[in-house]
Amino acid sequence: MIQPRPVKSANVYFTGERRAVVREEYVQPPGPDEVRIRASCTLISTGTELNCYARKWAPGSYFENWVQYPFKPGYSHVGVIEAVGSGVTELVPGMRVASRSPHHEYVCCPATAVISVPDAVNEEDAAWFAIASIVQNGVRAARHVMGESVVVTGLGILGQLVVQYARLSGAGEVIAVDLSPFRLDAARRHGATHTIELPVEKAKPSVIHVTGGHLADTAYDVTGFAPAFTSVLSLARTGGKVVLLGSTGFPDDQKLASDLISRGLTVVAAHDSNAPRQATAHAPWSHRVMQQLFFQYLERRDLDVHDLITHRAWASDAAEVYEFLQEDRSEAIGVLFRWRGMGG
Repeated sequence: MIQPRPVKSANVYFTGERRAVVREEYVQPPGPDEVRIRASCTLISTGTELNCYARKWAPGSYFENWVQYPFKPGYSHVGVIEAVGSGVTELVPGMRVASRSPHHEYVCCPATAVISVPDAVNEEDAAWFAIASIVQNGVRAARHVMGESVVVTGLGILGQLVVQYARLSGAGEVIAVDLSPFRLDAARRHGATHTIELPVEKAKPSVIHVTGGHLADTAYDVTGFAPAFTSVLSLARTGGKVVLLGSTGFPDDQKLASDLISRGLTVVAAHDSNAPRQATAHAPWSHRVMQQLFFQYLERRDLDVHDLITHRAWASDAAEVYEFLQEDRSEAIGVLFRWRGMGG
């Protein structure tokens, strides 16, 4: 049996504030319980990664404790198994798999940390698997009731999936709020029943009009903009819910308003870390299970992310891509790095 050799890999790093580089490094053969994967495509988590890239966080925040330069961005990696360790029996070279690996051309990771991509699922669509489970975790926390009205503020990569998952969960109305006509049009194509092109702090009269004066049963803050939280509270009805999905680099700026107490609101916070990595009897919806469900939805066409992919670029152009996104993301939703044809 021919033993795999080390391979040269092109890897994306942030080496400091607004400094993205691609380094060539050798990746060793997989260990006994590992697989080595060659990337086909990786999806940029535009909110999280831009915070890391531009050092957008307050002292003492989650981001300050997490991001240490040089930093490996990315966690939505899809590729083909190129080699397997001696103890791996259920995975074989040639299989398409997804893993929570960074933007690297080659990665070694535990066989238990990868998920198989079904034949019917396009690789680019599959790259949304990590984002999809994060959003699904938040939508589950909302505990939607059939027919309720939902407001989604912030129509970036997370908000677009909130719109689709909310409709799948039985929402009667899904009201999308954003400043970008491009993003609002995408939300409308994928299930938003109403769109409001206004800043969040000015959206309340429009939400009152759409809901017949009742406001929303559930309001999502997916803006990533800390001061918006106060305004999102005002969009939920008395006794309603507000879902804070994702984290900002400036949590001290997410201030409570009198609406919380005077109207008896429930605030639910959801994040990548809230969902268990492994399913249990008490917590059956682990990331893996939710990712598998996401693939099922794609196969059945209950979800569609393909036309939400707005930009594709070679990973070798990472520096230009991140700087472009830093300057203007109004027409950027799904941004993919391509890898085939790079390296040796």
